Amino acid sequence: MPKVVVIGAGHWGKNLVRNFSNLDSLAGICDSDRGAVDAIKSTYPDIKTWASHDAVFADESVDVVAIATPAATHGDLVDAALNAGKNVFVEKPLCLDLDQAHALEALARNFGKVLMVGHLMLYHPAFDALLSAVRRGDVGTLQYIYSTRLSLGKIRREENALWSFAPHDISMILALAERVPQEVIANGGTYLREGIADTTLSYLTFSGNLKAHLFVSWLHPYKDHRMVVIGSESMIVFDDNLPGADKLLRYDHSIGWDGDLPAISKAQGTPIPYSDDEPLLCECRHFLECVEKGARPLSDVTEGIQVLSVLDACQRSLNSGQAIPLT
Repeated sequence: MPKVVVIGAGHWGKNLVRNFSNLDSLAGICDSDRGAVDAIKSTYPDIKTWASHDAVFADESVDVVAIATPAATHGDLVDAALNAGKNVFVEKPLCLDLDQAHALEALARNFGKVLMVGHLMLYHPAFDALLSAVRRGDVGTLQYIYSTRLSLGKIRREENALWSFAPHDISMILALAERVPQEVIANGGTYLREGIADTTLSYLTFSGNLKAHLFVSWLHPYKDHRMVVIGSESMIVFDDNLPGADKLLRYDHSIGWDGDLPAISKAQGTPIPYSDDEPLLCECRHFLECVEKGARPLSDVTEGIQVLSVLDACQRSLNSGQAIPLT
């Protein structure tokens, strides 16, 4: 397997370190925080360390990097890494600007490098089982999707709750819909820091009468990560807070009419089987395999741009209060 240098070994980067190590693919870490470096080195004493990303990019022995730094730094770091000839995994979002995203896509293509975005939920075995069920037609015609990603924290100063939480849900919704929405509208509330929305609600309208909404907030009394998929034949609930078989349930409710009155027949939830592999391990393994084979990742730069285009439209709607069309 290729060897990876993880740039940013803090809150989330340490999880990448653990999983790349478990895959026997950890070359080293780069972080300017000496305390974070020392903490990692205490567990992985044999890895190399770099104090700056420039030193990593200049090191010809490094072929692959994983970037887990604040979102505002992603675009420039990915640009520098690709120009230095590295294959790149970058945590979501790809960057914060659509023009820069297209420039990164061109760079990756011109240099023939893998550029993968960390849309973790696409690699969750339960979501993979959900996606397979929808694509098999188990729910019939897809009609409505809604998702919630709520918790108390982690509160950001650089980005709002939309940019921090919603990329995961947008990536899942786009995978289920297999297209981008025609229009989005978003609203939210700012309570802790001026200009940084703490809670947002976004509505997505797709062709074919498919609609979706996603509610994200870091001002919520408990953790709630849930997606509900409504089809013409059945419904599926993916509740990531629940363990085991309760995490992914299919409900074959039926709704008919008795004259002008609805006749509803409720069914018990039926578990949909899925593997118990750690999603991040699946994601890291997929990245390494794509680098090794020169293959296109599931969450490649094109998918990253689609998610970013929806995020950008939601932010513009949040700012203006108007519906934003997408092409």
